[in-house]
Order: sequence, then C-alpha cells, then structure tokens
Amino acid sequence: MKDDFHIRAMKPDEVALAVEWAAAEGWNPGFADAACFAAVDPGGFLIGEYQGKPASTISVVNYNGFAFLGFYIVRPDLRGRGLGYRTWQAGIAHAGARTMGLDGVVAQQDNYRKSGFAFAYNNVRYGGVPRGVSAPSATVPLGDVPIELIERDDATVFPAKRGSFLRSWISAPGHYGRALLRDQKLAAWGVIRPCRRGRKIGPLVADDRAAAETIFADLVGRDEGEVFLDVPQVNRDAVALAVAAGLSPVFETARMYSGPIRPLAVERIFGVTTFELG
Repeated sequence: MKDDFHIRAMKPDEVALAVEWAAAEGWNPGFADAACFAAVDPGGFLIGEYQGKPASTISVVNYNGFAFLGFYIVRPDLRGRGLGYRTWQAGIAHAGARTMGLDGVVAQQDNYRKSGFAFAYNNVRYGGVPRGVSAPSATVPLGDVPIELIERDDATVFPAKRGSFLRSWISAPGHYGRALLRDQKLAAWGVIRPCRRGRKIGPLVADDRAAAETIFADLVGRDEGEVFLDVPQVNRDAVALAVAAGLSPVFETARMYSGPIRPLAVERIFGVTTFELG
C-alpha cells in the first residue's frame, strides 16, 4: 500500500474536495468556505492519493507562530489501513515548531491527546430556528469598519494575526457582517453565511452579552430558517444567548492545543469562526 499512497499539497481548486468531504461527515460547511480557506496558507491543505484517487485530507494552516488543524478525513472505504496516520504525520510536519490548535470530535479526542494535544474547553454547536429575537439597534456594515480595527479586536480571541483570512471572510459572496460601535470603539461584530443546511454565524465577538445580542439579532433577522452558532461552553453568557434564542445543542467538539498560546479573552467569544480554521 505504501507504494500506492502519496501525499501532496492540494491545488487551490482542490480545497473544495475537502469541504465536500466535510459536508458528507455532517459538518455543514459554508458555500464560500473553500475559497476563503485556500487563500490563507496555500501549502496547508494536503491530500493523500491511493492508486491515483483521493483517499485522505488534512489541513494545517500556518499563521505567525501558530497553526490550526482541520479537515482530517479518510475516505470511508479506506479507513483502518493506516492512511490516516500517515496523512496526520504529514500535516504535523507542515506546522513545524508552531503550537497547533484543533476542534476535535468526541471520537478522536483520545488520539489527539496521545499526539500531545491538551484539552482547553468544549465548543458546542447550537442550532434551530431563532425565536424571540428583538429588532436590532443601530449597527453598521462590517465592511465599513477599518480592517486594522477588526484585526486588533480579533487578536484578543485568536492566538495569531490572520488579517488576510479576515479580509477574505468578510467580503466572501453571501457573507453578511455587522458591527456595533460604542464611543468610536468596536464593541461587537459578527458574520453569518449560507451553508449546506441553514446559515451559520461565525465569528461573533463582543464585549458583553447585550452587544452580542444586538449583532445576533441583526444577523439572523434578514432571513428565516435554521441558524447554527458554535459556542465556547465556558462562556456562560454565550450559552445563555443561544438558549434564549431557542437554539438547541447539536454536537460538541473539544478545543485542544499542542502547546502554549497567548492569553485569550474567551469570555468575548460568542461564536467560533469555524471548527476547521479556528
């Protein structure tokens, strides 16, 4: 099998395959995710080919001093043959000496611990049709906010600078972002995007629950239907927001890190950007 298995970097247009496989696993990615993800780290998306056909995927997206791991998938008919572990090793090698983060599904968390990842907290996906959401107060388009201001705020909730990703994410087709300013400062901001099923909010960052609810109301109020929000379980205000809006737990992941990261204001994270890129 070793002679028939080869791992290489994906071409930008091949990242869509990883996204489609994620959709088949029930992870419900957004329609524009592939294009946004591919722009971050061109060498960070790997594909394993067995007998010339796609067999496995993994992404280890490198930022400055930090990397995030996702899309760790083996084709169902080829599981149990060691291809996943070889793909995993190639992904880890791409990160080099960087600390890595991931959102691990329950079935894989023990394996991640064996590879040196330590538990930080659970993220819980809440979903449903929002109810009891009040009309939003005055917010502004996120695209009208200077990107430098957004980058500085994002740095309080993510372990590395990711300006190029934020630019792509905010302006992607179908993505709708809003911001709340207080005394000319960014108090809350968020993005909602169409997915294979319903719409997903991410990120949702705010100084407090009231500010988060203002952005949430604006994001969900444009269309009816299902909405999904990935919430750090340790942020009680974020959990309360999701429950008050009528959303229910769908599944959970464990945020895990392979080493130290700078302190993050988890209490400001009311919605994770994505489980694939952090």
